[in-house]
Amino acid sequence: MKLNELSPLPRSKGRRKRVGRGYGSNSGHTSGRGNKGQKARSGGSIRRGFEGGQLALVKRMPSKRGFTNIFRIEYAAVNLDSLNVFESGAEVTPEILVKRRILRSLRRPVKVLGDGELTRPLVVKANRFSQSALRKIEAAGGKAELLS
Repeated sequence: MKLNELSPLPRSKGRRKRVGRGYGSNSGHTSGRGNKGQKARSGGSIRRGFEGGQLALVKRMPSKRGFTNIFRIEYAAVNLDSLNVFESGAEVTPEILVKRRILRSLRRPVKVLGDGELTRPLVVKANRFSQSALRKIEAAGGKAELLS
């Protein structure tokens, strides 16, 4: 079976409704559009979000306007105080963080933030580091390595 060989089942597609062909056709006179008004006219469609001239909702709510950056990278954040569970001199990688349940998954790149204090020297490998996290890791005698 090929796409060009497909066809609808017999009698599954009804005939197109021919409107405006007299009273006897059940859809003559106003052609199923009701009486008068904007939607009864040809070309009488209302754009999406139109509220009859009232200031539209999208204009009343500034949060609904603007722009979404499709290239934004969402990072999985790890604070320094959560790294104190590792022993001195340990190598901390995203895989180990997931194993220790500090991170949920490896779907997002990891960013280490400088919240809290680091009490032991660690070799931390992550995709990003905040400036304060870098200072605190090096002050504790550790090392920060960037992953690509």
